Amino acid sequence: METRRLRLLVELSRLGSMRAVADAVGTTTSTVSQQLTVLAREMGTALIEPDGRRVRLTPAGRRLAEHATAILAAVDTARLDLAPGAEPNGTLRVAGFATAIRSHLLPLVTDLATSHPRLHVLVREHEPAEALALLAADETDLALTYDYNLAPAAPDPAVHATALWTAPWGLAVPACADVPDAADSLEVFARFRAQDWIVNSRNTADETVIRTLASMAGFTPRITHQVDSLDLVQGMITAGLGAGLLPIGTPTFSGVRLMPLTGPQVVLRAYAVARHGRLAWPPLTLVTDLLARRSATTAPDSPAPLP
Repeated sequence: METRRLRLLVELSRLGSMRAVADAVGTTTSTVSQQLTVLAREMGTALIEPDGRRVRLTPAGRRLAEHATAILAAVDTARLDLAPGAEPNGTLRVAGFATAIRSHLLPLVTDLATSHPRLHVLVREHEPAEALALLAADETDLALTYDYNLAPAAPDPAVHATALWTAPWGLAVPACADVPDAADSLEVFARFRAQDWIVNSRNTADETVIRTLASMAGFTPRITHQVDSLDLVQGMITAGLGAGLLPIGTPTFSGVRLMPLTGPQVVLRAYAVARHGRLAWPPLTLVTDLLARRSATTAPDSPAPLP
């Protein structure tokens, strides 16, 4: 059984079409079909079946794809084991959200230029779903992601997440809002039920948090604005366009009031995510360890790691 055939099956389970698999691996649709036919013959069972004008995996095909993910990860690990303890060198591709890059990764890059001059870090700014898609497509080596305690990310058995730091978030409202401090998060939200709400334009986690707390407070929030920049969120709040979530402790504009949320709290949890089978690669190990150490010294709380 050739691992390249198993890789084609895994890609088909991920992408859903022969053409997409062919495009992803740089071959033809007929070659993909032929190789999967050979794999089915080797396994002695049908792995795909017609689904309209496309194909889908049979139950046996889905099960083999699960085994193949583990097999390919083991093969990758075996390759990495050929150079145990090697000096980190080469290019490490990192995709992550802006705060993680600016506050945690870039200081490390500066130090690595001196301590490990043969290691080069390639940085791409992406929200979690985008970064994880790049990781699944093997277009990045490390994804810096986040979720919230009220909007946890779904576990993915194909990756390993290292817990980094946590940060409490609050509700940012216009400074002119004439309301006293509230006892808990639901009371805070209830007082701003008539507001428009501002959410992230490239990630749905904060919208999930807002909808969850609003529902618990007895109303449906009116989501009207979507922006990516936290500075722009503050500018829109100052202009009276709505309310939104911001990290506690962030410097606020003069027209913004940041109200703490307790009972329940809203906590962002940051992670460094890599594919199984790549974890022993020296550049990836080094940068992940450095990020974890930096997080331990800058944030006292750590979330439970994802699988």
